[in-house]
Amino acid sequence: MVTNLQISGHGDARFVAVQKAFEQNFTERGDIGAAFCLIIGDQVAVDLRGGWRDAARTRPWEADTVVNLWSTTKGIGAICFAILADRGLMAYDDLVADHWPAFAANGKQHVTIAMLLSHQAGLSGFASAASVADLLAGSAAADRLAAQAPLWAPGSGSGYHAISIGILATELFRRIEGRSLKAFVRDEIADGLGLDIAIGLAPAEEGRRAEIIAPPELSSADIGQLTAPQIAALANPPLDPLLPNSPAWREADLVSANGHSNAAALARLYARFASGQVSARTLAAATAPQIEGVDLVLGVPARWAAGFLLNADGIYGPNQAAFGHSGWGGSFAFADPTAGLAMSYTMNRMGTLLRDDPRDLALIEAVYSCL
Repeated sequence: MVTNLQISGHGDARFVAVQKAFEQNFTERGDIGAAFCLIIGDQVAVDLRGGWRDAARTRPWEADTVVNLWSTTKGIGAICFAILADRGLMAYDDLVADHWPAFAANGKQHVTIAMLLSHQAGLSGFASAASVADLLAGSAAADRLAAQAPLWAPGSGSGYHAISIGILATELFRRIEGRSLKAFVRDEIADGLGLDIAIGLAPAEEGRRAEIIAPPELSSADIGQLTAPQIAALANPPLDPLLPNSPAWREADLVSANGHSNAAALARLYARFASGQVSARTLAAATAPQIEGVDLVLGVPARWAAGFLLNADGIYGPNQAAFGHSGWGGSFAFADPTAGLAMSYTMNRMGTLLRDDPRDLALIEAVYSCL
């Protein structure tokens, strides 16, 4: 039973169905605290927030509340790489080893940046025993992965690098640009564009963070039969969904999973990116399909671009050109150039479905029903 529910923000009259779906996410689909934003063209059509930042329901979700994004963070990283490509600092068909020679070890010399960002490098996780501390070890973790033999032939298929892509991407990015992804996001997205987006979260911002809430039995290892690529990605080590509530997690530079933001900032980021932040040529290269098929880790069909999840089976609405990323537990952010929109949903109560979270489906279906 939902009591004392307060929803604030605004929505254009034509999107009343979206406002209703957002409210029903609380009254019918279990949300505790959440935000949703829809931008049409350059206008904010819906910007809603409601509920609570904590399980005890004592701290309301405010306009400046931020929450851990899990893999929705990966889309932020993809945009950063596209900015580098647009500036001529790299090309997607560059070999990773051209920028990071040690990466060529054990048969990975032909892996391109596009292959790495589309989860084809065969490095979905550590092949030897690893701890959470290993995942957060920065360059030491990157060196370990660079030395590792791939778990499948690079380029032969995608296998979602759930956490490891963050380790690899920030090391590669630093070698190309000079700054880590965490620093680049701070300097050029948060400060430069005025968007409330960060990799990790500074201690000074702790007071506005939403607590991650999850069923006690939820674990990243809750998928399938666990093949070698799946074990490496999701069970070595298994991830506790409450990790974002720990200071060590928030201090890390992990563009695969520890971004902190809110729906309004993410929708604005995607709207800018899809409508002129980079050249049309760069946008096309960043969002071009790199591989499609049943992902070796996720076990479901996926279409990957250079860091973005492309629309497959209507997860991002009816238009195939939509691109973005979703996060463990239910968050998402994407742009649909065909419809001229960008939208995002962030929340603190994690759902248990790998995809098709009913809260996501309700919001996305409501948006397109109103267009």
